[in-house]
Amino acid sequence: MEKNKLKPLGNRVLVKRNEATTSKGGILLPDTAKEKPRQGTVLAVGPGRTDDKGRCHPLDLNVGDQVLFSSYSGTEVQDESLILSEDDLLAVLS
Repeated sequence: MEKNKLKPLGNRVLVKRNEATTSKGGILLPDTAKEKPRQGTVLAVGPGRTDDKGRCHPLDLNVGDQVLFSSYSGTEVQDESLILSEDDLLAVLS
C-alpha cells in the first residue's frame, strides 16, 4: 500500500513523523530506547467533519503543514506514518 494511495476519511489526516535526532551530547540511542518524534508533515487531508445537518466542515490544514501531536495518538499505518483525527493534533508549527 503506497502512501500516495491513502486518502483519509472525515476529519482525519495522514502524517509522516519527522526523523528522530541524536541527543545534544551526540549519544546514539538504540531504536528501542528512542522516543518517537511528536512532530510531522501532513501528507493528506480528509474532506472534513460532517455535522448533524449533513454539512461538511473542512479542516484547517493543508498538505505540507508541520504539526505537533500527542505521543500516543493516531494509528500507525506504515513506516513512520500515522492517521490522526483532527482532535489529536495539538498545533500547526509555523
